[in-house]
Amino acid sequence: MDQVLVTAVGVLFAISTLVLLALGLAVIFGMMGVVNLAQGEFLMLGAYTVLVSTSHGLPVWAGMALAPFVVGAIGVLFERSIIRFLYGRPLDTMLATWGLSLALVGAVTLVMGPATEGIATPLGSIEIGRYSLSVYRLVVIAITGGTVLAAYLVLGHTRAGLVARATMQAPGLVAASGVDPRHVFMATFGVGAALAGLAGAVMAPLTGVVPSMGLAFIAKIFITVMVGGSTVLLGTAASSGVLGLAESAVSYVSTPIYGQVAMLTLALVLLRLLPDGISGLWRERR
Repeated sequence: MDQVLVTAVGVLFAISTLVLLALGLAVIFGMMGVVNLAQGEFLMLGAYTVLVSTSHGLPVWAGMALAPFVVGAIGVLFERSIIRFLYGRPLDTMLATWGLSLALVGAVTLVMGPATEGIATPLGSIEIGRYSLSVYRLVVIAITGGTVLAAYLVLGHTRAGLVARATMQAPGLVAASGVDPRHVFMATFGVGAALAGLAGAVMAPLTGVVPSMGLAFIAKIFITVMVGGSTVLLGTAASSGVLGLAESAVSYVSTPIYGQVAMLTLALVLLRLLPDGISGLWRERR
C-alpha cells in the first residue's frame, strides 16, 4: 500500500510538472499562434529570479511569488519591441524568437556565469512506511492545481478572459467594440510569459539553475501543447496526463531516458492519429 501511494504521487507529480511547464506556451502558441522558441528562456529567467532573490536573503517562496511578475514584465517588453511586428508571420516569428533565445542565454551567462547553481529543496520529506516522500513534490502538485483553476476562472468566467479569447479569433470585431486588440495581444503574451516564469521558479529547486536550462524543457512543452490541441486548459491537461503517465510508467520499469523516448513515440503516434490534437477529437464529437 505504501509503495502504491508513493508511486501514485510520483505519477501525479510528473503530470503536474508537465502541465505547469506547458501552460504558458499553451497561452502563447495555443491561443495566439505565436511560435515562441524563447519559451524555455522565460522558464530560465523565472528560475534565476528565485536564485537572485534567495542570494539577497529573501525566502524561496518570495522568489517564486516574484518570478511571474518579473518574467511577465520582460515578456511584455519583448512583445512590444519584437513580437507585435510579426503576428501572422510564423517563420519570421520563429527566427526572431530563436535569436531572442540565444541572446537571453548569452546575456544571463555573461552576467551570472555558466555554472549550475543549486537551490535547496524546501520543506524536507515525510516517511510513508519504508519510503521517503518529498513534501515539495506535494507543494508542486498543489501549485499546479491552483494555477490551472485560476486560469480556468479567468479565461472562462471573467470579462478579460472573454475579450482575450474573442481577440484571438476575431480581432476586427473586438476593435469595433472599442477594445484595442494590440493591448489584448500584449497582455496575453505577458500572461504566457508569466506562467513560464512561475514554472521555472517552481522547477528551480528540483533541477538546478543554469543559463541553458530551457533547452531541457522546450521540446517537451511544445510536444505537450501540440498533442493537446487548441483548447488551452483541457487540451494541455489531457495531453499532460497521457504523456506524463506514459513517461512515468516506462521510467518506473526501465530508466528515465526510455521514459522520454516512450513519451516522444506516443506523441508522434497521437499527432499522426489526431492532427488537431486531443481537444480536436472531442470537438468533432460535439
